[in-house]
Amino acid sequence: MTQSPEKAPPEGQGLGALGLKLGLSRLALWWEGAWRALWPPLGILGAFLALAFTGLLPTLPPALHLLILIGFAAALGYLGYRAALGLRAPATEAAARRLERDSGLAHRPLAVLADRPAGDDPMAQALWQAHRERAAAQLGQLRVARPSPGLAARDPRALRAAVLVALVAGLGMAGREAPERLLAALAPSFAEPAAAPTALAARFEAWVTPPAYTGAPPQFLNAAGGAVAVPTGSRLHMVFSGSASPPELRLGGTAHAFARMDAQSHGLELPLTEGGTLVLKRDGRDVAQWALTLTPDAPPVVAWDPSPARAGRGLGLRLPWKAEDDWGLVALRVELRLKQRPSAPPVTQDIPLPSGAPRQAQGAAQHDFSAHPWAGLEVEARLFARDGAEQEGKSEGAFLVLPERRFSHPVAQQLIALRRALSLDPNAREPARRELDRITNAPEAFEHDTGMFLTLRAARHRLGRDRRDEAVPEVQQILWDVAVALEEGRTDRTARALTQAREALREALEEARRDNPERSPEQRAELQRRIQELREAIRRHLEALAERMQRENNEALSYDPQQRVFDRRELERRTRRLEDAARDGRQEDAEREMAELEEMLQALEEGRTSRAEDRQRQQRQRGQQQMGALQDMVRREAEMLDRAHRRSGEQENTRGDQRRPQQQQRPQTPEAREEAARDARTQRALRRALGELMQQFGELTGDVPAPLAEADRAMRDAAEALAEGRDPRAAQQQAIRALTEGGRQMSQRMQRQFGPPQPGEGEGEGEGEGEEMAGGQQGSEGQENQLGEGRDPLGRDRRETGGSAQDNAGDTLVPGEAERLRSHQLQQELRRRGAERERPPVELDYIDRLLRRF
Repeated sequence: MTQSPEKAPPEGQGLGALGLKLGLSRLALWWEGAWRALWPPLGILGAFLALAFTGLLPTLPPALHLLILIGFAAALGYLGYRAALGLRAPATEAAARRLERDSGLAHRPLAVLADRPAGDDPMAQALWQAHRERAAAQLGQLRVARPSPGLAARDPRALRAAVLVALVAGLGMAGREAPERLLAALAPSFAEPAAAPTALAARFEAWVTPPAYTGAPPQFLNAAGGAVAVPTGSRLHMVFSGSASPPELRLGGTAHAFARMDAQSHGLELPLTEGGTLVLKRDGRDVAQWALTLTPDAPPVVAWDPSPARAGRGLGLRLPWKAEDDWGLVALRVELRLKQRPSAPPVTQDIPLPSGAPRQAQGAAQHDFSAHPWAGLEVEARLFARDGAEQEGKSEGAFLVLPERRFSHPVAQQLIALRRALSLDPNAREPARRELDRITNAPEAFEHDTGMFLTLRAARHRLGRDRRDEAVPEVQQILWDVAVALEEGRTDRTARALTQAREALREALEEARRDNPERSPEQRAELQRRIQELREAIRRHLEALAERMQRENNEALSYDPQQRVFDRRELERRTRRLEDAARDGRQEDAEREMAELEEMLQALEEGRTSRAEDRQRQQRQRGQQQMGALQDMVRREAEMLDRAHRRSGEQENTRGDQRRPQQQQRPQTPEAREEAARDARTQRALRRALGELMQQFGELTGDVPAPLAEADRAMRDAAEALAEGRDPRAAQQQAIRALTEGGRQMSQRMQRQFGPPQPGEGEGEGEGEGEEMAGGQQGSEGQENQLGEGRDPLGRDRRETGGSAQDNAGDTLVPGEAERLRSHQLQQELRRRGAERERPPVELDYIDRLLRRF
């Protein structure tokens, strides 16, 4: 009969797979037998290693140590011998039985394939052959299960896991000392006392913590000794473990004891006040030795940079300074002392420092002392810098006269002179009282102002009756307030009184409408009183305006856009209508008349402040022109940086070295040298133009941003590098960064002082003054290009080169200051990355293509 292939695989293929699986089954049987035989000796070996890593054996007496080693060796030998007897190669029949059990086959089919019938009966032979074919068909179901030594039955308490955990824990305790501890456990020493082996487990750690104000991290001492230098005021920390007897630390000739932390550990914390030899001793022997040096903390160094002087604009005092400290500055202040009275308490003003306790810093502070009683007197100014160790450094004294406000009113001048005299001699109270008597005896000099008269008389009596030292500064403040009130003029005082009267009447109308439309007689009387106060305030303010306009040779006062002549009778008629509406209880009419009256009064205020607004607008325009000049400087500096990049690339291609450092000097072609010489002349011209710009901006705002000074130094370095044939790119990049940051700070300061540009302002700015400033300087060098040349009234480039006609024609959107500064920052970053020639060529090529677009 015939057997199908899927039920009876070829005999060669079936026997080959059967041989492989029988081999795997024998290997699994061998692994199970070996693991059952070897795990007892392996457990003994693991227990010994765990005990050795703990470092306990060297601490025992040598005899006991040796006895334990003999016991472990005997147990290991006995169990190893038993394991060797149990290691036998499994038979093929056993492998076949395991394979049949793993595969779930019954009737032992593998034995059928190996057996043969005893007789020669053809019928029996055919029946046996059919039986073999059925057995061969089951070969495809054979599988070998994973080895299972059955240790759980032999070790029900899981001692093998405990040995493994103890071994890992001991190894963690030993760490790097594991080899030494293992050797010490295997070799008990009888030559030394029993306590000697404990030295192997003894260890120490030592570190120095610098003072907190230094910000320095702890410094660990080398266990082998050596030299160490730490700041003064540091603290030494040391921990010694593994010894019952405490060690000893000697610094110089002084011994310092350790404090016991536990039975085997000792600790020490010592403030370091002197240097010398630091020795750690134990049992009379030197363990480690260091040469300790204490670095003293020097006091800060502070100086004027340059001398203080009056600010270019306003009444501020400009205080330029520079300071440094080895560990960082904490505070900075200026003290002013009166030269003619040195015993007077100084005037102190804190100066802000950059954040983070800088080690070096410089800047220029500006403070207004014009309201101080010492204004107009000569003082000595001195800087004081303090560090984290509370040490102070001071600068040289600088003598100057404090800026003072100029007064034009005669009585204000007399009061300021009296105030200054009291600063020079606070005890001269009687002459000051006589001077106040003289002033108050002529009240017509201050327009018979009752309030000022009473204020001056109160100041006079306080000088006579209040004997406190603080009375003189209080009287000086009163004299200052009166002088300022007089200097502001009658117009300003009447304007303030008019504003107060308007607000009082408006509040009364709102209160009447909110409480009850039907007003009570008391409310009507209150409204009539407020209206009368407003009428009187308007009369006094109009008289003051007429006097001022007469002094200024004006004949009319306009109050609306159509320039109508201001009619006092119209104002009086509005006030009368408001009074009638309030008296009759017509709330809406009263509010309407009040609104029209306020509109007319607002015209008075607008006419008074128009000149101040014009002056502020002119200052904004000057600042915008200076910003335009600064932008031209950035553009010219960027063009020179592009040419420097091009020259550097040509030189590198000539030498065939794309990774040569930038600062290395290379031979230049004649054309490159000529171009570098032109750039050097242009760089010097730009630097002079920047100096003029800094001076003009200082006169406009009273201060110059510090980044502009950094740009000046970078331009100087770039000019020197170009003249000497060196690479100027680093200095030019620094100049561009500093100019960009300086422009941002200039914009912020102008907005703080003059406000944001109004609609319609800023068009056509930025070329007039800036071009004249930069162009004049470049002309001296023979340069044809001016800093502002080729720009239209909107600040755009009208030259045909560098862009298509379409680009120039379509450039109708003028970017704001923030967008321009951001664009410069992006260009700067691209140039910085392009200068790093070690970058991949693909990236450098991409950066070059981007820069060509700019």
